[in-house]
Amino acid sequence: MDGLLFAVEALVVIGAIVMGTKSSGVALGIWGGVGVTILVFVFGLEPGSPPIDAILIILAVILAAATMQVAGGIDWMVVMAARAIVKHPKQVTIIAPFMSFLFCLGAGTGNIVYPLLPVIYDVSYQAKIRPERPLSMTVVVSGIALACSPVSAAMAAMITLTDVPPYNFDMVKVLSVTIPAAVIGIILSGLVMMRKGKDLEDDPEYQARLADGRLAAVEAGTAADALTFTKQGRNAAYIFLAGVLTIVVFGLFPDLRPHIAAADGTTEPIGVTPIIQMVMFTVAALIMLVAKPSAKEVPESSVFKAGIVSAVALFGLAWLTDTFIGRWETEIVNVVGGWVNDYKSVFFIGVFLVAALTTSQSTATRTIVPIGLAAGLSPALISGMWAGAFAGVFTLPTNGSQIAAANFDQTGTTKLGTKLLDHSFIVPVILLGVTTALTGVAVASIFY
Repeated sequence: MDGLLFAVEALVVIGAIVMGTKSSGVALGIWGGVGVTILVFVFGLEPGSPPIDAILIILAVILAAATMQVAGGIDWMVVMAARAIVKHPKQVTIIAPFMSFLFCLGAGTGNIVYPLLPVIYDVSYQAKIRPERPLSMTVVVSGIALACSPVSAAMAAMITLTDVPPYNFDMVKVLSVTIPAAVIGIILSGLVMMRKGKDLEDDPEYQARLADGRLAAVEAGTAADALTFTKQGRNAAYIFLAGVLTIVVFGLFPDLRPHIAAADGTTEPIGVTPIIQMVMFTVAALIMLVAKPSAKEVPESSVFKAGIVSAVALFGLAWLTDTFIGRWETEIVNVVGGWVNDYKSVFFIGVFLVAALTTSQSTATRTIVPIGLAAGLSPALISGMWAGAFAGVFTLPTNGSQIAAANFDQTGTTKLGTKLLDHSFIVPVILLGVTTALTGVAVASIFY
């Protein structure tokens, strides 16, 4: 009977996720909430705990990031990245993904890659480098970078799971695994991608477009020259990045944090979670005072809207999985724990698949990481595989950045495919996912 109940309730969870992914966005959270309702009212399960701390971190961070965006801070970041790419056109397949990594890491969002895409296309085309190589890499790296960002929604979800007893694996420790893993993964994958596909001059699609005149209007440097920034935008970006650095410093040095009295009469530093929230609110206020963006425009910005969607999706789906796992934790740990002990890659595959299905790194985190922890995997090992598995978000060619990259590539080398997995991004998804995860496992094994 228990086996039948487990299967039926699991189908409710899967069905809610499938319904959410059909519409994506806030629908993920909506259907997650519907799933909780069914599990509670129909099957009598106790409601799980929504990830309140993670949601509050997301709200604080997107407020600061959106305020920076309205002030022009993201424009400054894009210009800085574009200048680095333009200076070294022959190495665009390595440099462009690194610029994507650094700025997504700093901003906590993958949205920053959109204005970079036409610059990357323009530079690679003028250098006669197959644009598919840097464009596809840059897009996939924007997903992995969120496992390395102190202010991403995924990191908010992660540290609320690992920075608690008995694990006490704080954000700085997570970053000490994910950042080197991602950097090495980008280098190794970039070296392979430099040889992917035919060289541009030998590509039949490119030759066909040259022959019929579709590429005649392309001019060198137009995309990069069109990018500008303001002094206010630069100052806003400085303030935001200083806030990110402040969070890292407080994470590295607990003694710098305010101390509160414990039950036994001693004092202990407050956790990183409220530190992130307070610092991000302060950052938003400083940007308002210094750069003077319009407060009315902040809720209308693309960063704010995307962040709210992430918070809603995390709320519903994480609540759903916590309700289900809370009821069947012993059975899941016994079965999945055995698989993980025998084949640690099962954890990587789990995060990868959920990320692919939901296109949400934070949802994949809240869904699979608790299972990995309960199964006995160390937080360090989990962090390494977790970072690589974020590449799974781009398994299907349905993300906005993938569609934008294909549209910007006028040579036709970047394709969305016709058979689900035959698109230009699947190779960097596999390369970055595997190399980053393997490097993460190595780093975790050596240092932890």
